[in-house]
Amino acid sequence: MRSMDIEQIDPELRRVYRLMPAVPVHRTWSLPVIRRLIDLSGRSKAPDDVAITDHELGDAAVRVYRPSAPSSDAAILWMHGGGYVIGTAKMDDRRCVRYASTFGVVVASVDYRLAPEHPFPAPLDDCLAAWDWMQESAADLGIDPARIVVGGESAGGGLAATLVQRLRDRPGPQPAAQLLVYPMLDDRTAADTSLDAIGHRMWNNRANRTGWSGYLGHAPGTNDIAAYAAGSRRADLAGLPPTWIGVGDVDLFYAEDRDYAERLEAASADCDFVVVPGAPHGFTAVAAKTTIAKDFEAQANAFLARHLA
Repeated sequence: MRSMDIEQIDPELRRVYRLMPAVPVHRTWSLPVIRRLIDLSGRSKAPDDVAITDHELGDAAVRVYRPSAPSSDAAILWMHGGGYVIGTAKMDDRRCVRYASTFGVVVASVDYRLAPEHPFPAPLDDCLAAWDWMQESAADLGIDPARIVVGGESAGGGLAATLVQRLRDRPGPQPAAQLLVYPMLDDRTAADTSLDAIGHRMWNNRANRTGWSGYLGHAPGTNDIAAYAAGSRRADLAGLPPTWIGVGDVDLFYAEDRDYAERLEAASADCDFVVVPGAPHGFTAVAAKTTIAKDFEAQANAFLARHLA
């Protein structure tokens, strides 16, 4: 399989991605190895103004980041990425600490169960349990239960989108907004084998098929799919909260993210859609110090500032 032409990638990112293969989760031996490496990576050291604590929620857990001097009673519920099959909450310590410190708000990151051992709806149930825990613990956390922004990156963005949909269909407080960072929304992308030849950097379609197959418990792209299993499958997007979607135009998820943004706008939902030319998947994580990544995060932060203020 050929790799994506390096000339398609923004010049500032080429050095990072030139030798970077896609995550090999499609190989039988690689999944436990990758999980072990992530687990051994350790947590990031929190600054003095943010405390990190872990809370068990039955089958799942939530990692809470509390600023020592909160400036708002809003909060963020965050979901990490990993294609539904890898990743942990502590993997996003740096991002969540930055949010807590920058905005002076409580951030809760969900350590949801992973597929294929725990297919849908287990990971989404864990995210819902974390939302309910924040509602029930609002007084102890010092937050307003009606001012929670739901967000996530990659597969976490997919979970954030479906959690928001699930909450929309039940009574009670609703998310103030949703922040979707290059979200994994549509299993039909994985079913399109013509995309395999492109060889997308970081996360290619073979890995995508492994992730979706594990999460769904069956082959992706079928007509018979459960409600809330894939964010893009929902027909009615009316009534969803203000949304920010950001993605690079050489990311495997670009087309499905653009389609979701267009459908949100058609449903009269407030949606900011940010496209970064020449940015592959995961660029804010692997090239965080580049200007292109900093500009992208600044736009996400501006959206958060509006809805956390």
